[in-house]
Amino acid sequence: MLFPPLLRQISHLQSCIRWRLRPSTVQGIRLRIANGAAGQTGLVKAWAHAFIRYMVEKGHEPFQVTWYLSESTESLSLLSKGEVDFALTYVPAAEAQLIHVGDASERVYAFRDQFVLVGPKSNPAGLKDDDDIFLMINKIVCHGHADAANPPKDHPPTRFFSRSDRSATNIKESLLFLTIGQLPWALNNPSTWYHRHQCFPREALKIAASQSFYTLIDRGTWLDAAEDVTSALKAFRIGGEDLKYDPTDFLLNPAHLLCGSRLRPDNESICKEFMKWVMADEGGQRVIDTFEKNGRVLYTRPPSLKSVHWSSL
Repeated sequence: MLFPPLLRQISHLQSCIRWRLRPSTVQGIRLRIANGAAGQTGLVKAWAHAFIRYMVEKGHEPFQVTWYLSESTESLSLLSKGEVDFALTYVPAAEAQLIHVGDASERVYAFRDQFVLVGPKSNPAGLKDDDDIFLMINKIVCHGHADAANPPKDHPPTRFFSRSDRSATNIKESLLFLTIGQLPWALNNPSTWYHRHQCFPREALKIAASQSFYTLIDRGTWLDAAEDVTSALKAFRIGGEDLKYDPTDFLLNPAHLLCGSRLRPDNESICKEFMKWVMADEGGQRVIDTFEKNGRVLYTRPPSLKSVHWSSL
């Protein structure tokens, strides 16, 4: 039998949730995993339950798995300091640096997510289905400036919401603006159309829905969102829309699992086992294949594993 998680506050940006089997017989915390979006959607929890069950069936005593809610940059920082055993993140360049300096011992491509540009159904920026992502961002910039100078009376103004939190989503949206030669966060008064607030993905989507903002969000969070949130928004551009793996797709969001190099000696073997299990066809990848919300699979296997499951948006 599985039991509800225990929740305690770590700081204003982090929380810790523990999953376990049989409260009377559990050992201590054996795995500590830092992540943002996949933790909020429940994938990390699904992994934890499946891995605990796998180990118990092999004869291991029940134990606990802890999830630290943190965006990618903070997750990598926690891993570097040895405060967590694993970081599940979406920033390949930063991940490579941790491997290079020796703060992470191993990195695997755990699963594939995509970014989605969403916005109000009134579509004040005039985005079209055949616009590419860069043209869409440029239209948001142009209409944002125009609506700020002359506020429209018959529809909401064009506004963009940024999490501004060093997350993978924040880094990706910044690259989108930089690619078209724009730095809206550097304006003297960026709040006229470019709004910033540090929060996690689920909260960001709720803000976008309630305030008629355009924003960039990960596909897993979009599919996991409540109907009252998604009904107020439209997905204008989705990474991987042609259902084919294209490594040049700017909206791809690869998720890598990194194992830290400062593992506690008594946990090293189980941590190494977890890394293998995550990539195993009947282990973590089976969880990826079957992890659904509202009848839709949220994530896909990495392309090298040749098992792709899609659901329409």
